[in-house]
Amino acid sequence: MICQNLVVFCLNKIEIFSLKDKYMKYLASAVVANEKGEIFELEGYCAAGMAGNDLYCLNENNSIKIPDYSELMFLPDRAPILYNKRTKNYEIVKFNPFNENEKIFPVAAFNSPGYVITLNSAFDENKEAKPLPLFSYGAVGGFKDDYVSAVYQVDKEDRQDLSLMPLEKVEEGLKEKIKRYPNNRLVYHLKKCALEWGCPAAKNFFLKRYEAPLPTSRVCNANCLGCISLQNQDFISSCQNRINFTPSPEEIAQIALSHIENVENCVLSFGQGCEGDPLLAWDVILPAIEIIRSKTDKGTLNMNTNGSLPEIMERLFNAGLDSIRVSVNSFQKKYYLKYFRPKYEFEDVLQTLEKAREKNKFVSVNYLNMPGFTDTEPEMKELFKIIENYKIDFIQWRNLNYDPKLYFTQMFDGFPQDLIPFGIINLIEYLKNNYQNLHHGYFNPPKGKYKSNKTCAREVFDDKLN
Repeated sequence: MICQNLVVFCLNKIEIFSLKDKYMKYLASAVVANEKGEIFELEGYCAAGMAGNDLYCLNENNSIKIPDYSELMFLPDRAPILYNKRTKNYEIVKFNPFNENEKIFPVAAFNSPGYVITLNSAFDENKEAKPLPLFSYGAVGGFKDDYVSAVYQVDKEDRQDLSLMPLEKVEEGLKEKIKRYPNNRLVYHLKKCALEWGCPAAKNFFLKRYEAPLPTSRVCNANCLGCISLQNQDFISSCQNRINFTPSPEEIAQIALSHIENVENCVLSFGQGCEGDPLLAWDVILPAIEIIRSKTDKGTLNMNTNGSLPEIMERLFNAGLDSIRVSVNSFQKKYYLKYFRPKYEFEDVLQTLEKAREKNKFVSVNYLNMPGFTDTEPEMKELFKIIENYKIDFIQWRNLNYDPKLYFTQMFDGFPQDLIPFGIINLIEYLKNNYQNLHHGYFNPPKGKYKSNKTCAREVFDDKLN
């Protein structure tokens, strides 16, 4: 494998061009950790990142200064893969070359919201290695006295900027909500989300800013590999607990109307990490929407969902739901089914997208990104078809919080050798250049921020895609 590759996508083929040495002039230095968790640079080696099974050197063209509030992690039971400047080869380095008794470990970045990973941390696993926890693992290096990471900024909004969420202000807002709604169980659930689990959306509700969560569903009709609220894989733990009650329509409406009256152009979202899929709680969500919309047409009522019940989705649209965000790891059916492990059909999700198009609703795709998978030709072609056929308005580029090596094993029974990464940055820029009415970001936008794509006829690709 050669790090000096630039992959250029064409409709009919993929071509590889060798980069000149000048593009590799500024390489990021290798960053590793010892058994104590102490992080340091390793002289003579350059940082490497993975996209699928392909390795790339981190350099000034594919990495940036690590975003504020990102977290560095070292990965146990693993050895870093580094680029040796002297031999000009990638090497698995298990011990510090300058201290043969010191084991070293890979370092990865869990990057801040608004940034999508373009390369995973490059590592080799020990045979006894346990799966990594449910985080994303961005490649990390050192450059000009700073840490750098292979990420791309897709959203500059400060919606989840932790510096704007002081604890004392969150607690002040909480006291106000409890005083006003002492019997509303959702207030106390969101208290736990904000103060115990550190949920930025819950914090924003108490701070009266941006988007407020409306968790409702105790159950789900999918069994996602990377579900953060319920896991049946013995070797992976969920990060938080699911809501253990079903709020009433009145409780939901109270939370929503409280946020609408305090926040201009706010978003209210069903479907949070602390619940199952909200479509399975439609019987309380539907009357809640009717209560809200009987009092105001302000605020964006949004649903984050797997989109599994198109007929129910249509009823919610008719009641006043403004937008949906449908989560996918892949638009290739076989890989979608492997990750979501659903009790519904993949075609149900497509029918929901069709219903949204018919109702002229704003549709976002919560695209769970995995470098070396998301940016390969088969997946990209399916993405293009979905954008064209269903007039998708917005892609939320989210990192797939899952052990990258385990993901490829579970999708492919190992790393496929014939998939050539196009590059996540190249993919996003390609979409921007060729789909002028498709928008990109990280957060659910309020209605009116972007013109809907439903009434815009566009001919971007010809019959070669069909």
